[in-house]
Amino acid sequence: MHPLRGTLRGGAAALSLALVAAAPAGAQGFAVFGQGGYFSMTAADSAKAVFDSSGGPTFGGGLSYGIGRHFYVEGAFRQFSKEGERVFVASAGSPVFKLGFPLEARLRPVYGTVGYRFPLGKSAFVPYVGVGAGSTSYREESTVAGETKTENRSKGSFHGLVGIEYGRGHLRFAAEGVYTTVPDAIGVGGVSKVYGEDDLGGFVAQAKLIVSLKKR
Repeated sequence: MHPLRGTLRGGAAALSLALVAAAPAGAQGFAVFGQGGYFSMTAADSAKAVFDSSGGPTFGGGLSYGIGRHFYVEGAFRQFSKEGERVFVASAGSPVFKLGFPLEARLRPVYGTVGYRFPLGKSAFVPYVGVGAGSTSYREESTVAGETKTENRSKGSFHGLVGIEYGRGHLRFAAEGVYTTVPDAIGVGGVSKVYGEDDLGGFVAQAKLIVSLKKR
């Protein structure tokens, strides 16, 4: 099965579970959103060795469905990519030797979330929390001695988030922090075993632009 197809199926399954978990009652309606921010990888030492930094910009979007005043479910995706080069590291804490072979990596999580809102009376600010699961695809491409090699794999992922939304009309804004974990995902650039890092998750700080199809 193609990794992207497996990822999309995993995300669709996660969203379906979310919809089942939150039975319809007083539906608030659908909304679409775009999101963008900064992703900091859990495998920080591996990322710094290969990419010279442990994070970078990420972007994505999705669809949400509000139920009553409190519950919501959503399905979304993000993408994170980084360019670096293959390295040699003898042991954790030893010097990193650049090998001069370019390497590009891409993470693409697809996931579903079940969340709960905390309306503050007549305030336009609404704090919220959520948890969920999905699938993350990892693609790594490198060129060594003129030969390009590509590695693709997908793993299950889990996440929790906290955020705050602002607005009452069709156009709303939100800021949120998301912690993700993608356990037993091997690693980055062949050096993760040296550092004992096999989680491709991390922390995301992001802003969201939300277009509601039903005025709140």
